[in-house]
Amino acid sequence: MSEPKPTFLHDYRPPAYRVTHTELSFDLEPGATRVKASLHLERHPQREAGSPLMLDGEQLELKSIAIDGQPLDDDEYSLSETGLTVHRVPERFRLDTEVEIAPEENTALEGLYLSNGMYCTQCEAEGFRRITFYPDRPDVMATFSTTVIGDQARLPVLLSNGNPVERGELPNGKHFVTWEDPHPKPCYLFALVGGDLKKVEDRFTTMSGREVALQIWVEEENLGKTGHAMASLKRAMKWDEETYGREYDLDLFMIVAVNDFNMGAMENKGLNIFNSAAVLTHPKTATDVAFQRVESIVAHEYFHNWSGNRVTCRDWFQLSLKEGFTVFRDQCFSADANSAPVKRIEDASFFRTAQFAEDAGPTAHPVRPDHYIEIGNFYTLTIYEKGAEVVRMLCNLVGWETFRRGSDLYFERFDGQAVTIEDFVSCMAEVSGLDLSQFMRWYSQAGTPEIDAYGEYDYANAEYHLTLRQRTPVTPGQADKQPLHIPVRMGLVGTKSGRDLSLNLEGEDLGTAAVIHLREAEQSFVFTDVSEAPVPSLLRGFSAPVQLRFPYSREDLAFLLANDSDGFNRWDAGQRLAMLALDDLIAAHRNGVEKVMDPRIVEAFRALLERGSDDKAVLAEMLTLPSEAYIAEQQPLVDVDAIHAARTFVKQSLAVTLRDEFMALFEANRSDEPYAPEPEQIGARSLKNVALSYLMAIEDEQGIELTQAQFDADHNMTDVRHALTLLTHSSRDELADPALRAFGEKWAHDPLVMDQWFSLQVTRPQADALDRVKFLMAHPAFSMKNPNNIRALIGAFANQNRVNFHRADGESYRLLADVVIELNRLNPEVAARLITPLTRWQRFDEARQGLMKGELERIRAERLSPNVYEVVEKALA
Repeated sequence: MSEPKPTFLHDYRPPAYRVTHTELSFDLEPGATRVKASLHLERHPQREAGSPLMLDGEQLELKSIAIDGQPLDDDEYSLSETGLTVHRVPERFRLDTEVEIAPEENTALEGLYLSNGMYCTQCEAEGFRRITFYPDRPDVMATFSTTVIGDQARLPVLLSNGNPVERGELPNGKHFVTWEDPHPKPCYLFALVGGDLKKVEDRFTTMSGREVALQIWVEEENLGKTGHAMASLKRAMKWDEETYGREYDLDLFMIVAVNDFNMGAMENKGLNIFNSAAVLTHPKTATDVAFQRVESIVAHEYFHNWSGNRVTCRDWFQLSLKEGFTVFRDQCFSADANSAPVKRIEDASFFRTAQFAEDAGPTAHPVRPDHYIEIGNFYTLTIYEKGAEVVRMLCNLVGWETFRRGSDLYFERFDGQAVTIEDFVSCMAEVSGLDLSQFMRWYSQAGTPEIDAYGEYDYANAEYHLTLRQRTPVTPGQADKQPLHIPVRMGLVGTKSGRDLSLNLEGEDLGTAAVIHLREAEQSFVFTDVSEAPVPSLLRGFSAPVQLRFPYSREDLAFLLANDSDGFNRWDAGQRLAMLALDDLIAAHRNGVEKVMDPRIVEAFRALLERGSDDKAVLAEMLTLPSEAYIAEQQPLVDVDAIHAARTFVKQSLAVTLRDEFMALFEANRSDEPYAPEPEQIGARSLKNVALSYLMAIEDEQGIELTQAQFDADHNMTDVRHALTLLTHSSRDELADPALRAFGEKWAHDPLVMDQWFSLQVTRPQADALDRVKFLMAHPAFSMKNPNNIRALIGAFANQNRVNFHRADGESYRLLADVVIELNRLNPEVAARLITPLTRWQRFDEARQGLMKGELERIRAERLSPNVYEVVEKALA
C-alpha cells in the first residue's frame, strides 16, 4: 500500500469551479441506491480558464454522465478510486450524473448508510463523496433541492434539509418527498433520513414573531424519552436570541435519533442527526450526567446554525473556527442553566486530564493544524476543548460586551461565506481596538504552556511582588515556541482576614479581582498598598489553558480551600493538596514502605463537611479525589499500581476517620421526591452519592446495606447506577454478580442502558476485568458495528480501568490491538480513536513500553486505512 500523502494548509487554493445549486434525487434501496445529481457550476474567478473539473468520489458506480444534457464519451472523462475528472468544460454549465451505492454495506457510517432498517447520512468531514461525485470541501456552498424516494411501507418518513415543498405517491408502492434548502451550504451539512419513525412536535416563536415547527423523530418505543431534548432545544433557541441576538432562519427544525453513529451529533442544516445517546432520556434509564449531556449537545448543534452553518469554514484546517466557538457557546449556556462553578470545574477537570495528555503525546497538534493525512483524526480535544478555551480567553481579554459586538460583526460580515480563524479574530480586534497578533499564536503553537510563578510579600513597603515565567514544551514538529499572550485572573487573599484584598497595580485600583496579562517570557508585577500578607489565588476560573506551578505549602492550600472566594480555585486548592499527599503515598508504595495518611488532608475534608456549601454540587466536587487518570498525568513515569494503591488508601483513610460526617451528609441529602433533572436535585444527589462512595469504601456491613438498599429502591437511574457501580467494583463477587444479573435481565431490551451495564463491569478494579471484556464481547447486546457498544465496552476498559488495562503481561494491549485491526476494516474512524491509549507508551516503565510498542508495530504491519495509519505512524515516530 502506498503511503498516504498529507494535505498542507499552505497549499490551499480556491476550487476551480463553484456549485451554485445542487439538485439531488435518491431512490433508496439497501444494496443498490440510485443517486441522480445535477450540479450547476461556474468557474471560480480566481482560477485559470480551461481548468479540468475534478470532483471527489469514493465507492461510487457511475451509471451516466452528461453536460448540459449531452452525454459524455468515455474519452471526455476519467475515473479513479478517489474521484472523477472531466477534461474540458465550459465556463458555466450543468453536470448530470447518476451513481449507484450500497448503503447496507457501509459499515464505516460515512456517507449514506443503513442502520437498523433506517437510512441515514453522515457527511462531515468528507462523507458526501461516498454519495455522489462532488467538490467535497467546505468552501463550495450551494443551495440544495433534494427528492427522496422510498418504499412507503418500509420508509414512511423521508427527511432532508430545509422545508418540504412537494410529496406524492409513485408506482410500485413507493412515495417521494422533495425538500428545498434556500440557504447556501457546503455538502458536509447535507442530511437525509428514511425510515419508520414517529415524531414529537412542538413550536417556538422567535423574537421577530415567526412560528418555527420543532420535531424530534425516533422509533416508536422511544417517544417517551424525548421530552428533555425538546425542552433543551427550546431553552437553547431562547438563550441564543437573548445572548447573541441569533434567530432561527427556517420554518422547521428537526432532530433524528440514530443508534449507529460515529459522533455525538451533527448540525446538518435544519435536520440534526443525533446519536440516540445524545437525545433519549428518562429518569429510569438515564443518569443526571446523561440529562446534562443531552442538554449540552442539543444546544451545541442548534448553536451551530450560526457558528458553523450560516458562517462556515473555508477549509478543514479552520475546524476550530466553528467547533471551538460553538463549544464555548454551549459551555456558557450550560453554566447559565445549571451551576456555573460546577460547570467550570467539570470542564477544566476534564480538560486538564484529557487535553493536557493529548498535548503531551505524539499526536499533539495546534488548534489550527498546518497539515493532516486524514481530517477525521483531527476531531480532537485540542480542536474542540482547547479551541473553546482560546475563545474564552479572547472574550475575557476584550470583555463580554465587546465580544458580543465582535460576534455580531462576524455573523453579519460573513453571513453565507466560508471563512478563516483570522476573519473571526479580526472582528474582535476591530471592535476592541486591541492588537491581537500575539494572541494568534494560540492557534498555531501546539502544547500546553507552563507558568512558573513566584511571590513575595514586602512587609516594610506593604507590597506583593509576583513573578511569572512562561514556556511551552517542544511538541512533534515544533521545537521553537514563542511567548503567548496569557490572561491570568487573580486575587490576593489576606492571611489574617481570609478575604480578598484590593489590588493596586502601577497606580491603578483593580478592585479585589483582576486579569493581569503575561506577554513576555518573564514578567514581574508589583501590587502596592497590600495591607496584610496574602496567599495569591492565581488562574481563577481557569482563565487560561496552562499548567500553573506555584510553591504553595500544604497550609497555603488548606487556607485557600477554606477561604478563596473563587469557587474554581477553592476546588483546585483541594485537588493540589490531595496531590501532594498522593505523591508521598505513591513514593511509599513504590519503595515498599508503610503508607501514612497526611492529617492535613483529613482536617481539610472535615472542615468542608462541617461548613457545607450553598451549592451542593460544588461541595460534591470538592469532596471527590483526583482521578487516577489525572494523577497519572502529574507523574514523570506512570506507575499504575502505585497510583491505584495510593488513591485507594486515601479514600479508605478518609472513610474510616470521617465516617460519622459522611453518614450525616448521606442522610441529609436522601430524598423520595419525584425525580427532576434540576440543579438543586442534581446537587443533592451528587453529594449523597459521593458520601455513599466513602461509606462503601471499606465494605463494612453498614455501607453494603445502604448501597444495596439504594440499588433495590430503583428510584432513578442516577442512584441505581451509582449503587450498582459500588457493588460491582467491590471485592465481593457475591455482591456484584446478583446485582449485575438482575440489572442486565431487566434492561436487556434497552441498548443505551446495556451500554452502561457494559461500562461499569469492565471498569471494576478486580483482576477479572479483562476476562469480563472478552466475555461481554460475545454478548447478544454487543456489536462491533455499533460505535456506542465499542466505546462503552472496549473504550471504557482501555481508558478508565488503568490498573487492569496496563496489567504487566500485556494481554490487555493485545486485545485492544486485535479490536483496532478488526475495526480498521469495518470503521476506520472509530478504530483510530480507540488506539489512543497505546500511543502513550513512552510514559510507562520499560517493560510496558516494549509491550505497547510491539502491539503498535503489529497494527502497522496490517493494510491500514489512512485514519489508523496516521495515528500509528505518529505514535512510533
